[in-house]
Amino acid sequence: MGHALVVDDDADSAHVLAALVSREGHSVSTAGDIASAKRCVAMQAPDLLLLDLHLPDGSGFELLQQSDLLGDTEIVLITGQASVETSIQALRIGAADYLVKPVNPQHLKGLLSRLLRPSALRRELDRITEQWRETGRFGQLIGQSEPMQKVYQQIARVAGTSVAVFVHGESGTGKELVARAVHDLSRRREQPFLAVNCGALSPHLIESEIFGHEKGSFTGADRQHRGFFERAHGGTLFLDEVTEMPPELQVKLLRVLETGTFMRVGSNDVQQTDVRVIAATNRDAHQAVARGVLREDLLYRLNVFPIGLPPLRERGEDVLLLADDFLRQLQEQEDTADLKRLTEDARRRLLAHTWPGNVRELRNAIQRAWVMAVGSTVTEEWLPQPAAADARHIAAPSVQAARDDHADGAPSLAIPVGTPLSEIERRVILATFEHCKHHKERTAAMLGISMKTLYNKLKDYQREPD
Repeated sequence: MGHALVVDDDADSAHVLAALVSREGHSVSTAGDIASAKRCVAMQAPDLLLLDLHLPDGSGFELLQQSDLLGDTEIVLITGQASVETSIQALRIGAADYLVKPVNPQHLKGLLSRLLRPSALRRELDRITEQWRETGRFGQLIGQSEPMQKVYQQIARVAGTSVAVFVHGESGTGKELVARAVHDLSRRREQPFLAVNCGALSPHLIESEIFGHEKGSFTGADRQHRGFFERAHGGTLFLDEVTEMPPELQVKLLRVLETGTFMRVGSNDVQQTDVRVIAATNRDAHQAVARGVLREDLLYRLNVFPIGLPPLRERGEDVLLLADDFLRQLQEQEDTADLKRLTEDARRRLLAHTWPGNVRELRNAIQRAWVMAVGSTVTEEWLPQPAAADARHIAAPSVQAARDDHADGAPSLAIPVGTPLSEIERRVILATFEHCKHHKERTAAMLGISMKTLYNKLKDYQREPD
């Protein structure tokens, strides 16, 4: 466990803090002024310094600025009057966080649970940086292009702080992986990481899912439910597609960010939480504010440290690094002896495509080509055509729906304009199934769906009249 030093001229306050720290299993010492604090640091360098700003022989900021004395010590300020100016000044100088008197025991407990020397974080960051230079991998992120290097630099810079992060980029660029990298390099790395897609939650249940509810608070609430903020206590909560959150819920989210408190649905009891929020969106956040979809004050609170993810079309040969990694993953998942490799024509095809669906589209394309490949090589036959050759031909009164490429001689299918989508899906699946001579794996690969989905669809269609 770690060692903490409490610097506070109020003896009673120092004693209470020392007792709370000791209760969590850490060793602790106290000092009543700057001079005593310097002597304590010289005798035993603390992992954590709980520092009051107002001391008899000067300001706590004076001790903060002596980096040669404190070295790798984590510093948390203690103040009787919290203000935005004070917190910003403390973070700029090097404080990791600050506590407001009277100190909330749960807040302090959460802070101590994340106790980790910055030197350990730096060693981990050095290891990841070396790995990236050798293999192109930064944690779970992959890429050596200049735009991705900037992303890695931003992650490394912000991970060790407590500020809010806002990740923005097109769908499929890997926003959750960025959030995970920030968490894994932070002091919260041993605590939970929860990812929530705000757009995928039911509008009627999203408040309950995020904040929890009490038993009997609404129809169907047959037990108490702990929401994401409770389950992520001490760790990181990733709110993806935050612009999809209902406006009335954005007000409550803003309150949690400002006060660290919330109430479950159907309860008047205030709950404390210590969670770092990382938000993300694939929309233009400022346009969302202009349209009234996102509250402006919430955007300011979330957008303290923005990280922009580049689309795959701007990342050059990162496409090939990602494709090779997906092939390795498939080999491991399917437990096959041979690693399938891309031919030179296939690699050129990958580089020529614009990838509107970004990394997610690339992964799906590689999985499909891997399934359809014969032998140990993956050819360009089952890869998407370059964007210029991928245009759909539209003719009234029918739409000619064909496969992206016709390397296998697949026939086209004429579908009249106005045909219901469910009927279009049925016709395409059955026609493809017939073309593949009732070979289910080839059919699923050609359609880009799972075997389970194909089985369910065919089962449903057998119950329908021709």
